[in-house]
Amino acid sequence: MTLIEHLEKASSPHFILPGSIVHEHQDMAVFGMGCFWGAERIFWQTKGVLATAVGYAGGTSTNIDYHLVCTGTTGHAEVVLVNFDPDVVSFDSLLSIFFENHDPTQGHRQGNDRGSQYRSAIMPTQEQQRKEALKARAAYDDAYQQKGYPPITTDILDEGPLILAETYHQQYLAKNPRGYCGIAPTGVKL
Repeated sequence: MTLIEHLEKASSPHFILPGSIVHEHQDMAVFGMGCFWGAERIFWQTKGVLATAVGYAGGTSTNIDYHLVCTGTTGHAEVVLVNFDPDVVSFDSLLSIFFENHDPTQGHRQGNDRGSQYRSAIMPTQEQQRKEALKARAAYDDAYQQKGYPPITTDILDEGPLILAETYHQQYLAKNPRGYCGIAPTGVKL
């Protein structure tokens, strides 16, 4: 099974960045930070990111849509697929962006968004990413707890499949600048 299901959606044009929403031949990272709209915006604004796409990962079925994911019965998290140029931005830098731009201690929620689909998650796409994600999670867990937060609840998911979300969700906050975004930095940094 490939990482990305429903590849026909992958060739859709990106609303902000040049090219399509998925650059299959580039390095990929997958992050869940709560609602995928705000998380995607954070990454498309990052130098070295070539493409972003939102989708669903961590569940058991590939025949899903947004409404099914919102029931909380599919096991999926809302995630952002990030295609990046490792010569410009490292996976380690993307991990810092991830841990510093949402609250990874909230369990199945992010701000007012509640449910398992809003959990904090990383889905490594290669073994080296898994090692770096585990190391970063431990380091940030110490940093968060030193600031009085509870332990980090970020899941490190097994790879795939990632189901791309419906077209209207892709780059949603660029198309709807006043759209809701519950993601905010915590101020915790390494």
